Formats: sequence, C-alpha cells, structure tokens
Amino acid sequence: MPAALAEMVEILLVEDNPNDLALTTRALERARLANHIKVCRDGAEALEFLFATGTFAGRDPGNAPKVILLDLKLPKVDGLEVLRRIKADPRTNSIPVVVLTSSQEQSDVVESYQLGVNSYIVKPVNFERFIAAVGDLGMYWLLLNQPPRLQS
Repeated sequence: MPAALAEMVEILLVEDNPNDLALTTRALERARLANHIKVCRDGAEALEFLFATGTFAGRDPGNAPKVILLDLKLPKVDGLEVLRRIKADPRTNSIPVVVLTSSQEQSDVVESYQLGVNSYIVKPVNFERFIAAVGDLGMYWLLLNQPPRLQS
C-alpha cells in the first residue's frame, strides 16, 4: 500500500470506553466506512494526532480527517477542551466535529454548540439504533458533505 494511503485518515474516533469503541467501530464496519479510522483513547492523544506533535510528530498535519467523532468524557484532556482547541486553530477549525457521547447534560450540549460542534449525538442504548445512527452519520460526513480545503 502506498505511504499516502496508509497515512490517510477519514474518521478520527476519540473514545476511551472499550465497549463504546467496539460498538462504534462495528457500526462503521457494518456501514462499510471503517477503512481509514484512527482511534485515539484520550484527548491528549487526539490533539497530538491532529497537530502532529508528540508521538505523531512525523505525521503530515495536512492529512486531516474528514470528520472527528468525539466523546466528551475523556481522560487527560476532556472532549470540550479538545473541541475548543480544534475550533480555535485555523488549520483544523473547518474539520467537522460530531460529539458522540452518553452525556445528556444540557450544559454540555450548549457549550459544545458554542464552541462550534457540527452535531451532538447522544449514544443510543439500543444497539440497532446505534448501528443505524453511526452508519447514517458516516454516510453523511464522508460521502455527502462537501468540506472546504484545509489551510496548511
């Protein structure tokens, strides 16, 4: 596989819960959208990946994901702070961010939208509804949405 394809990431999934991670990746696989997923298990790792620092210092930051699926309740750096940094930086602020969380707290919803989230989805408890929601989400952001070109 060419290096550019090996490095290509369409979905950045930021999720620390192993059960939710397994369910989300299974849902993306079922929708045939799992070819180019990068998983980060905490907010600090996600920021290092996006801005090509730390562990990911050799990565091309211009090779940004098409969409970020972001949990809010994360270790090290919480999801709201990750969202804040993504939307504050001109290199990443046009990447669509979808909060995919179990939090139904109105304050989380309001703050997420104030920070520029593109969508806020509460994880359904029912597995089949979750599969359908993640599949629809992936189809929209990866196949239908027309994003602007990212700044270098």
